[in-house]
Amino acid sequence: MTIGRQGPVYGARRPILRVLFTLVMNAVALLLASWLLDGFTLGSDRQALGLAIVLGVVNALIGPVLTRLTLPVTVLTLGFGGLVVTGVLVLLAAKVYGHGVQVDGILTGIAVALIVAVVNCVVTAVLSIDDDDFWYRNVVRRQSRRHGYASATGGEAPGILFLEIDGLGHEVLRLAMRAGSAPTMARMLRDGSHNLMGWECDWSSQTGAMQAGILHGSNWDMPAFRWWEKERGRAMVSNRPRDAAEIEARHSNGVGLLHDGGASRANLVSGDAPFSLLTMSTVLSRRSGPVGRDYYAYFANPYSMVRTMALVTAEVATELWQQTRQKRMDIVPRVHRGWFPFPLLRAFTNVIQRDLEVAATVQDLYAGRPVIYTMFLGYDEVAHHSGIERAETLRELQKIDRQIARLERAAFDAPREYELVMLSDHGQTQGATFRQRYGETLEDIVNELTRADNVEATGQGDEGWGYVSAAATEIAGAGGALAAGVRAVTHRSRKDDGAVELGARRDEAGRRRKAAADSESVPEVVVMASGCLGLVYLAREPGRVTLERMAELYPHLVEGLRRHPGIGFLLVRSTEHGAVVLGPSGTRFLADDRIEGEDPLEPFGPNAARHLRRTDSFPHCADIAVNSAFWDDVGEVAAFEELVGSHGGMGGAQSYPFVLYPTALGAPSDAVVGAEQLHLLFRSWLAALGHEAFSAPFVPAHAQREAADR
Repeated sequence: MTIGRQGPVYGARRPILRVLFTLVMNAVALLLASWLLDGFTLGSDRQALGLAIVLGVVNALIGPVLTRLTLPVTVLTLGFGGLVVTGVLVLLAAKVYGHGVQVDGILTGIAVALIVAVVNCVVTAVLSIDDDDFWYRNVVRRQSRRHGYASATGGEAPGILFLEIDGLGHEVLRLAMRAGSAPTMARMLRDGSHNLMGWECDWSSQTGAMQAGILHGSNWDMPAFRWWEKERGRAMVSNRPRDAAEIEARHSNGVGLLHDGGASRANLVSGDAPFSLLTMSTVLSRRSGPVGRDYYAYFANPYSMVRTMALVTAEVATELWQQTRQKRMDIVPRVHRGWFPFPLLRAFTNVIQRDLEVAATVQDLYAGRPVIYTMFLGYDEVAHHSGIERAETLRELQKIDRQIARLERAAFDAPREYELVMLSDHGQTQGATFRQRYGETLEDIVNELTRADNVEATGQGDEGWGYVSAAATEIAGAGGALAAGVRAVTHRSRKDDGAVELGARRDEAGRRRKAAADSESVPEVVVMASGCLGLVYLAREPGRVTLERMAELYPHLVEGLRRHPGIGFLLVRSTEHGAVVLGPSGTRFLADDRIEGEDPLEPFGPNAARHLRRTDSFPHCADIAVNSAFWDDVGEVAAFEELVGSHGGMGGAQSYPFVLYPTALGAPSDAVVGAEQLHLLFRSWLAALGHEAFSAPFVPAHAQREAADR
């Protein structure tokens, strides 16, 4: 039933074949190195295999000891110290083997190690072979136990490893399984160890609100990825570190999904985890202590940095080729991606961040942490710019699937039994953007309809900049020389609170500071976008502006928006009727569920009215919430951002993520609608496994506050 009991399915001879293949591959790499490097000479070409065998033995027996001794230097030098270790290992292997093998010095040894690592990286990537060395797994496992990382919480109860694939819809996963792009997850489903279910996320179908609901059991008053708070005169953005910390403070009741000795890796909120890495809400919390322990599992393999560098180069080249191919073949819809900086941002999220979080998660498994939650961003990042089911996007999913297999193997070796749960927080829906279809943005339309003096639109932010900035912030806030170096390099990009803002995030931060310094800077109208969900705030009007008041201020605004062919419906509040949904050919009154004309919510599913009623009750609900049109015949929306695949509103696959869960945990009794319900399901699974910390009734933070106010 559990990974710890049965283990993943492998052939009995696979480890032997893996070793033999690795030896042959390393021998070929050594031959290539001898041809390229004047300072490296083999006695004969046939001796490459013998040196490869000796190098493998030296790596297995001596490498772990050297790695542990030099780890502080390796972390301090961002992995370059590890290159010296690899050079020493090559020199030692050549000395032991003899037979005419000559290595001139440490630099030549490093060069040989680099060539071997790059060849290994290329071949394993092309052939989809496991890239997690056996000795590396054992080094990390021993180190975790030696330093007392093993968790004392949860007793002997099996743990759960939650692996979130950001933005992967339920039906897209089914397609990927059929296409061979998710073989690990398909095998789990086909062998009966796991079941696949879809669930329905909230109207704000985006990571900020969904992770708050999944990890903390509350996503109350999060109407979108970014929203405006009139009483403060500023925007809240889910992936801005200071805002993410405040979002967590608002929604945490101290007993989130990870509170009992759990670990959060590469998320927006922490779930109250005591162990956190690359998590947006906690990157500002690090104010002391070295960063090395968190990254031990990554730097424990001296070849990690070389491998990552090779994969980054390949990822950049792949992105440039893919966007050129889309243009040449005139694949539509598509958006402009550019040669800089998006390829580098994609490389960070899809290679560097992925490698760091997987290594940290392996370490968590060997430490026996009872609950672990990590998010893979790669599919979502590529789908935004390439499309949700296109070949390059499914290839990115295949890479994530390989990491799931890698973590499954690590779970089998862990001291605690683990159940693996794969899930997504939302899906994506494809389509040409609003501007591509109509030659104007939502901001342009609002500006024309209001003729306001000052209409402000938040710029489209790239999630990649957010995670690069978060990583720099987290390291800069730590202790030690590495952190001091990062602080020195980023001093012009750091705000007073210590957050590092890079690239587009730095420009946005500059605009915010300038606006804050100007007491008259509050715009008349604010237009914000989260995928195909648009928010319009009359920012100088206090509270929620009613339909009747808007008619007085801007007589053409509401009618102009509802009649636009790219808009599916508007949510507004009427003094007389309460929450009202306006569509191009009809109106739905949510208070008494009365419909006049055509139901504007009919294309958006049976739970659409339920979602809108909830959002209408939020204190920071927009004065006008705008959902783009949804064309059911082609399954497309028109995003208000320049994204091919989008999410944030309703319409199509974006509202229907998945959970692939162990059969032994049991299916929910009812359909899961909303992230808060999914949180309760996960708590029930943990309680059923024997985690007493999750057996008590759960009351979300916003409900606790409401009860206290009464």
